[in-house]
Amino acid sequence: MDFAWSDQQRELLDAVGRFASQQLNYNMIENDRDGVFNHDAWKKCGAFGIQGLLVPAEYGGLGMDPLTTVAALERLGYGCKDNGLVFSINAHMWTAITPLVYSGSKAQKKKYLPGLCDGTLIGGNAMSEPNSGSDAFSLATTAIKQGSKYVLNGSKIFVSNGPVADLLVVFATVDKARGPNGISAFLVEKDSPGMNVARKLEKMGLRTSPMAEIFFENCEVPEENLLGKEGSGTSQFTWAMTWERGCILASAVGSMQRLLERCIRYAKERKQFGQPIGKFQLVASKIVDMKLRVESARHMLYHCAYLRGQGKSAYLEAAMTKLHISDCWIKSCEDAIQIHGGYGYMTEYELERELRDAIGSKLYSGTSEMQRNIIASLLLAQRLRRPNR
Repeated sequence: MDFAWSDQQRELLDAVGRFASQQLNYNMIENDRDGVFNHDAWKKCGAFGIQGLLVPAEYGGLGMDPLTTVAALERLGYGCKDNGLVFSINAHMWTAITPLVYSGSKAQKKKYLPGLCDGTLIGGNAMSEPNSGSDAFSLATTAIKQGSKYVLNGSKIFVSNGPVADLLVVFATVDKARGPNGISAFLVEKDSPGMNVARKLEKMGLRTSPMAEIFFENCEVPEENLLGKEGSGTSQFTWAMTWERGCILASAVGSMQRLLERCIRYAKERKQFGQPIGKFQLVASKIVDMKLRVESARHMLYHCAYLRGQGKSAYLEAAMTKLHISDCWIKSCEDAIQIHGGYGYMTEYELERELRDAIGSKLYSGTSEMQRNIIASLLLAQRLRRPNR
C-alpha cells in the first residue's frame, strides 16, 4: 500500500484544508447552544464539492477514489470545528448518496445526484425504529404495493438530517413473512403526503446536526422510487453500512489532530511551579497517547479506504476502524480536557463540546458492542493456518 499523494491529490487536500479553515469558522458556542444547522455552510461545502467527493463526474461529483475521499474528509474535520455539520455531511454521503450511486437507476441518479452533490438537496436515511434498535432488520414499517405506487405505514426514529432533508432513503418491508428478505428501500421526497416529521430530537452532542422522529401514514411513493429491486433492502443497507462504518469517522481523525496540536501549544505556554506543564511527565504522557491514537486511527482509516478502492469488501476492517477511532476520539477529548484543567471544563474553551460530540460515535452506525460482535464472529469463522514447522 502506497499512501503517498500525487500532485493532484495533494492540491485537492490542501484546498479542502484552506476552505474549511477560512469558510467554516463561525460562532460554534451559540450554534451548539441553540442547535443551529448552518445551511449557508452546507451550501458552501456543496459548491466546493465536498458532498460529491465519491460521486462520478457524470452525475455532478468529483469522482474521487475512497482513499482520497476519506483524506479530504479528514482535512474537513481538522479545519471545521462544527462536528455536527460534518456529521450531517457524512450521514448524507454514506446513507443517501452511496445507496443511490450503487443501487439507483440511471433515471434516479440523474434526478437526485446533482442536487445532492452541489448542496441544493439534503439527504438522509430512515432505518432505525423505536422497537428495533441494533436489530435493524426487525423493522415494522410496511410498504404495500397498490397499482403503480407503494403505500408506507410506520415510524422511524433517530433520523439524521430528518428535519431538513429533501430526500430520505426509507427502509420498509413489502412482506413480513419473508423477514429480512422482504425489506426494500425507497426514495421518499420531502413533503410527500402522509410523511410527517413529528419532532426534532435534542441530543447531548452533535447538536448542530438535526435529528427527528418521522411517521408514515398511508404515505404514497411512486414505484419508480423503489431503490433497486424488491427485497434487496437488506443487502443495500449492509453495503451502505460497511461504507459508513469505515469512513464516517474520517473527520474525527482530523479533529483529533487539531486537538493534539492545541494541547501541544498549551503545554508549552501554560506554566505551573515555574515551568511549562509539558515538562511534567503525566502531561507529556497524555500528549504522547494522543499522538499514538491519531496515527493508529489514520492508518486504519486509510487501510480500510484503500481496500474499498481495490474492490474488496473490507467488512471486518470497517468494523475495526469504526470501533478503534470512536474509542480514540473520546479518550483524546478526555485527555485534552484534563491537560487544560479547569479551563477545559469551561464552555468558552470549546473542549467540553468536542467530548460531547465524540461520545455519540460509539452509538451511531452500529454501537461499539455491535462492532465487537461483528469482529468476533468474523474472526471465529476464519480457518486458522497452521504455523510452519
